Amino acid sequence: MDKEKIKEGVKLILEGIGEDASREGLVETPDRIARMYEEIFAGIDRDRVPADDSDTVVREILSKTFEAQKGQLILEKDITFYSMCEHHLLPFYGKAHIAYISNGRVAGLSKLARTVEEYAKRPQLQERLTSQIADAIMKYLHAEGVMVVVEAEHMCMTMRGVKKPGSRTMTYVCRGTFENDNAAMDRVLSMIKDI
Repeated sequence: MDKEKIKEGVKLILEGIGEDASREGLVETPDRIARMYEEIFAGIDRDRVPADDSDTVVREILSKTFEAQKGQLILEKDITFYSMCEHHLLPFYGKAHIAYISNGRVAGLSKLARTVEEYAKRPQLQERLTSQIADAIMKYLHAEGVMVVVEAEHMCMTMRGVKKPGSRTMTYVCRGTFENDNAAMDRVLSMIKDI
């Protein structure tokens, strides 16, 4: 990450909106934003590795597994995340819910939350985020099936444009056995809602 370019860009934005980038309240803003971007976009370069394995960090996160009953349904819900919309560079945030069917091995619960966080820390689309999480669970946990539901509020819809605060966008992706099993999908959706 090139923090100096970020600082220059922020200074140009401040000047572009008619502000004095050298006034007391703004003089350190470019540096603050550069440091913030370093944190919130920490996952941006982690998928730029050789083509044989597109995301070594997530593979490592999900590599620690434990023996469990084959065919068991695991649901981790209400995983809070924060990301940045790649269209407006404004935040979107909400909850991710991950359900998967074990092939006899399960990941530690914190590993699912870390997977969500890893994919959220880059310029993102909610639809892509949902798919990336599901694909990683299938690929690295070798799950029999996975269903990921993401619900989020997008600041690009609430503070600008259509200005509809409180509106939430929901996306879900099913892979493996969930793709053709409406009863399993309904069960997961019911568990997300009721528990």
